[in-house]
Amino acid sequence: MQMKKTLYWKFIAVYLLFGLCGFISIATLTSVLTLNHLTKEKADALYKEATLVAGSYAKGIYQGDITVDAAKSQLRAIDTYISAPIWIIDNSGRVTLNSREDIPEDQPVIIKDFNPASGKYYMTGNFYEQFQEETLSVFSPITSKFKVNGYVVIHTSMESIKKSRDQLLNISYITMAIIFLLSLLILIVFTEFVYIPLRKITTATEEYANGNMDYKLDIERNDEMGYLAGTLNYMASEIARSEDNQKKFIANVSHDFRSPLTSIKGYLEAMIDGTIPPEMNEKYLNIVLNETDRLTKLTNSLLQLNNLNVKGILLDKSDFDINSVIKKTAETFEGTCTAKRISIELILTGETLHVKADMSKIQQVLYNLLDNAIKFSHHDSVIKIETTEKNDKVFVSVKDSGIGIPKDSQKLVFDRFYKTDLSRGKDKKGTGLGLAITKEIILAHNENINVISTEEVGSEFIFTLTKSKQYE
Repeated sequence: MQMKKTLYWKFIAVYLLFGLCGFISIATLTSVLTLNHLTKEKADALYKEATLVAGSYAKGIYQGDITVDAAKSQLRAIDTYISAPIWIIDNSGRVTLNSREDIPEDQPVIIKDFNPASGKYYMTGNFYEQFQEETLSVFSPITSKFKVNGYVVIHTSMESIKKSRDQLLNISYITMAIIFLLSLLILIVFTEFVYIPLRKITTATEEYANGNMDYKLDIERNDEMGYLAGTLNYMASEIARSEDNQKKFIANVSHDFRSPLTSIKGYLEAMIDGTIPPEMNEKYLNIVLNETDRLTKLTNSLLQLNNLNVKGILLDKSDFDINSVIKKTAETFEGTCTAKRISIELILTGETLHVKADMSKIQQVLYNLLDNAIKFSHHDSVIKIETTEKNDKVFVSVKDSGIGIPKDSQKLVFDRFYKTDLSRGKDKKGTGLGLAITKEIILAHNENINVISTEEVGSEFIFTLTKSKQYE
């Protein structure tokens, strides 16, 4: 069971790792990238304001076009609009104007190490220790006559930028949570429609591997999993049926070989120990000879049937008259029919009826069917052999009026060694392989064979052949 759970728990672990990595990435990388983006965006907006101030009011101060008080009044208005203090700082670092505070002349504000010419137009921090909190400061040079006279610096608290960052991150967290929940639905669907059926299939294959072919795989769905489950169920039933057939096959072979061997051994021992007098040896030797003939016939039938299944049937097809073959086959049973007072009635279509098939194999089919019909027919009865044609097919029927076949046995008569309870008492010499060989030959021709039977009324075997086009 551990093997079956490994893949699923790995999938769960990957799913949880995906969620954890998603939240960590939002909290770290996404947080930093978002803050940097918002900072630069705010800096760009303030830089535009600083540039406007530097090119107008600040420049006017250095050129003497506007008084400091007038400029300060304008800068306060801009401060109120953008919610950010505006400073004007000369090159020495002295703050000459602050939009929010008056600077006494006797207490000048000097910024130590002021050096805005670093190539960057904004900075974050406490602005040379001028603020207690983190601040974004944006620089714009004040130029006059191709000379930098000072700088316009606009400050804004980083707290507002971070709040905007946090709001965006909250949206990202909510989005991530929704994605995580949606992926949980995918996991649930995967569990219900893939993992659970797969676990059932794995359990079923383990049962089948352990020999439990009666285990039923309960997956009723109209998709690939359902098809796979149905295929496995069918495979198990076929294997079980094959095993049953194998057991029956071995039992039947053992029975059919044991009976004549027991007879041969018994008669030979009786002749050796004198139980059978010497003058009767010839009679019982003939019985032994008949039993060996029966064993030979059984062995040959087994070899033939095995070759048909393993190598397939190599057909030597030709155009021949099926009516003529039927007549010749019927003639070979003349002696047997006379002994049982059975007559064979031929109802043949036309003088000749040509088919395309292997003549020797079809003759064997007719022989097996007619032999069966005679064995299971009553004395003073009639066997009918009839040929009819329909479209490009020829139908051959062998019909007797014998003991018939029980309804529940009719589907099994073509199985190896199968004998109905009724036939066992009638036929002591049969191998139970004749009809199996007959069906294999007909199937090799890509044709069909069927049986219609009623107990104590008779049986009719009908097979098809392809009509010859050469004689149309």
